[in-house]
Amino acid sequence: MAVELEMEVDEKPTTQNGPPTVLKRNRHPWGRWLLIGLVVAWFAILVLVPALALVRAALAGGFRPFLHALAAPSAREAFRLTILITLLATAINTVFGLALAIVLARQNFWGKTLADGIVDLPFAISPIVAGLMLIILYGGKGWIGQWLEPMGIQVVYALPGMVLATTFVTLPFVVREVVPVLREFGVDQEEVAYTLGAGRWRTFWSVTLPSIRWGLAYGVTLTVARSLGEFGALLVVSGNILGRTQTATLYVHDGIESFDIEGAYAASVLLAGVSFVMLIGMEQFRKRVEAREESE
Repeated sequence: MAVELEMEVDEKPTTQNGPPTVLKRNRHPWGRWLLIGLVVAWFAILVLVPALALVRAALAGGFRPFLHALAAPSAREAFRLTILITLLATAINTVFGLALAIVLARQNFWGKTLADGIVDLPFAISPIVAGLMLIILYGGKGWIGQWLEPMGIQVVYALPGMVLATTFVTLPFVVREVVPVLREFGVDQEEVAYTLGAGRWRTFWSVTLPSIRWGLAYGVTLTVARSLGEFGALLVVSGNILGRTQTATLYVHDGIESFDIEGAYAASVLLAGVSFVMLIGMEQFRKRVEAREESE
């Protein structure tokens, strides 16, 4: 009786002479809607409401003060430096992250498990600790820096150190997006290409890369978004010198400290907006490409 109250059973034959298929429909879907409501509410409280509050605060005075804050020379220089660091760190992690992913997915060697675990180290430690490690290595009295600075090569408190810091904290993204795709893809098609006479580079460009393109694209997108928002490691290794080593996130920090709230809000909205558009745009682009390929 209890089962009859909760379920409705329809019997429809799958074929003309086949056995009936039992379709069960839940008459009380309140549990599903409750779960959806809780998830949406949690997401709204954690992400949506703070984001809307930030946008409202940034645009409280209208668009003219918002644009004026972004047009300030210090803000433009901070964003210029942020874009430069993001491009360099993304290029480095795309090339070496892809190579590391292929090694972890395709090769067996002593210490592979350790290397696979160390890739996630930037996720496990604070970016400030990462910046401190770079200072210990490349500072004026560091293990490596003491040999570089007499030759006129400055790493810490300069662009090279900031690129290194950003590259370190964004290292796992490409690797962790590509490795599962490579393992799922397997090696069968690559071995077929080898037997047909294709070399390693031809096989990579024609077989391997097309199969991992979306994993690589998501890894690069996440790398760019994380690079734009990096703060802790850059705060330590940059010195936060206005007009020289101040990035957009450091500009926001200084704006809050100096009560330049309008500039801090405007820069924050722009950084968050760019990351949001990139992530949503990547997903929409993937869906359109896949739909077009299926239609063909």
